[in-house]
Amino acid sequence: MCKVIVFAGTTEGRQLAQFLEKRQVPAHICVATEYGEQLLGENENLEISHERLNQEQIEELILKNNKPLVIDATHPYAAEVTKNIKAACENTGAEYLRVLRENQENADLGDCVYVETVEAAVDYLGKTTGNILATTGSKEAAKYTVLSDFENRVFLRVLSLPNVVEECSRLGFQGKNLLCMQGPFSKEFNIAMLRQLNCKYMVTKMSGKSGGFLEKLEAARACGCTLVVVGRPLKETGVSLQECKRILCRSFSLPSQAEISLVGIGMGNTDSLTKEAEKTIQEADLLIGASRMLESCEKKEQDIYVEYNSEKIASYIQEHPEYEKIAVVLSGDVGFHSGAKKLLAVLGNQVKVICGISSVAYFMSRIQKSWDDTVLTSNHGEEANLLSLIRQNKKVFSILGKNDSVSELAKKLLAYGMDEVVLYVGERLSYADEKIQKGTPETFADYEGDSLSVLYVENENYRQQSATHGIRDEEFLRDKVPMTKEEVRTVSLSKLRLFENSVCYDIGAGTGSVAIEMALRAYKGKVYAIEKKELAVELLKKNKEQFQADNLEIIEGLAPEAMKALEAPTHAFIGGSSGNMKEIMELLLEKNSKVRIVINCIALESVSEALECLKTLPVTDTEIVQMTVSKSKTVGRYHMMMGENPIYIISCTGNCQQRG
Repeated sequence: MCKVIVFAGTTEGRQLAQFLEKRQVPAHICVATEYGEQLLGENENLEISHERLNQEQIEELILKNNKPLVIDATHPYAAEVTKNIKAACENTGAEYLRVLRENQENADLGDCVYVETVEAAVDYLGKTTGNILATTGSKEAAKYTVLSDFENRVFLRVLSLPNVVEECSRLGFQGKNLLCMQGPFSKEFNIAMLRQLNCKYMVTKMSGKSGGFLEKLEAARACGCTLVVVGRPLKETGVSLQECKRILCRSFSLPSQAEISLVGIGMGNTDSLTKEAEKTIQEADLLIGASRMLESCEKKEQDIYVEYNSEKIASYIQEHPEYEKIAVVLSGDVGFHSGAKKLLAVLGNQVKVICGISSVAYFMSRIQKSWDDTVLTSNHGEEANLLSLIRQNKKVFSILGKNDSVSELAKKLLAYGMDEVVLYVGERLSYADEKIQKGTPETFADYEGDSLSVLYVENENYRQQSATHGIRDEEFLRDKVPMTKEEVRTVSLSKLRLFENSVCYDIGAGTGSVAIEMALRAYKGKVYAIEKKELAVELLKKNKEQFQADNLEIIEGLAPEAMKALEAPTHAFIGGSSGNMKEIMELLLEKNSKVRIVINCIALESVSEALECLKTLPVTDTEIVQMTVSKSKTVGRYHMMMGENPIYIISCTGNCQQRG
């Protein structure tokens, strides 16, 4: 026994039948012709019939199936059929649902001729000259025969059914004037036909989206052809195809089975869409994305959901199972700093991913630069240490995210003496008002541009980053401030086990030799140099500028008080504690129970204090290295080894399990 009866004399009816079949909802489908039955094909969940039913027979069908939901998706012009279905539902008490075609909303239809009936259209055409393409169906064919010379003037486009061909031929439509084919027809196909047949008029019913009305309208306008529109004869109320699907999902608790595509749409101008992306967007019945993305590609007949949060998008899809094809549109390419990464995590791997033209590919082609040896990054929605990347690489590309991103970077480049680099800035890429500029940091120091822009920087004087840490002591400005020597610094940094995105503290930073090396190694992270002495702070500032360590922040003050407001560290180096070793380590572990700590001690009292902390605080992976360094000194013809003070390098890692 079926749960739904669908009267399916239209494309919408066929789509509803396929919707129910896919979700295995038993349904009885009534079509108008054998051809309609053939289009649907056989299926175990669908019972299909093509007999024409009167009101009494419709009532019998409804009662036989225990009064299921009845959906009327017949043609807008099948007024008598709609009347019978509606009356049968009223008499049997079955729920009736009328599906209406979605007419194209168009504010400018003034170039069309409107008539109430096909007879009225023929009356109008009788007062004109020129060929006519009639697309009103075979049932209306006889009405065109009253036109003089209709056999040559009227071109009849009908379905390719044997009985249709026979009847139209009998009326006098033969040869090239009888066009037998199955739609839907694209705008381009209609244009080609109108031009081939040299038609001055085209007659159509107000058939809505699925009837190809908009494609006919646009084709007629492109050819300078007058469109004669036969308006809908009934003023009906009902629901759209999409609303009908929503009701079915709610009535039968149907889950979502949508085909979901993540679509890269390039720069925004539709000219930069790939063919695959364009086709996917056109076929989607729901578009999802940020408003800027949707504005560039939505069609008037499509539903849209303005959202970019991946969790909310996933929830919306589950809450709206009526959609069958969903396209989530994303700027640029889905694989380059795109929201596709998060969407794939929440939507699963059943999603189709369609690539687009990335901003780097587009922009670099516009400025005629190769980018296979360029460092790619993004400063949109995330923080990239652009200055560090520019310092150590010849070519850097970045997506930007603020109006003043370019000027901020330009001012930093000038402050660090990097005034010879060359910047290329691109805004509104692919649009008519696209802007691309080239200059030095001084050119862009006061620049304010579009928040969504891109940047390419060339630095011929870049400093290649060494593969290991170990900056020579002579390269640091020192004065009389204590400094962790090169050899000790190298071992200490090795014990720290830094990552490129580490957040580091250098406590008792002195000249900043350890902090500088940290900043250069953890160039995607952040380094805080904490120092209480004024002279040392001044040297820190000079060394920061000399090494262009923009991700180094100097904190003047005594630890642990000066550390309290800082973000949690992943790594900490303690070069001087001023007697506050235990308090410093307690605060480090409070901020991050897994923090990695390395301590340098010279005085035995400091060693004793550090060892006591290892015993009492929740740490593991402890290690103590005693290191003595001797360096040669030339005395005449000889090299004498001069010993430095022995130093203890103590390392440990916070133990969260013990702490818990």
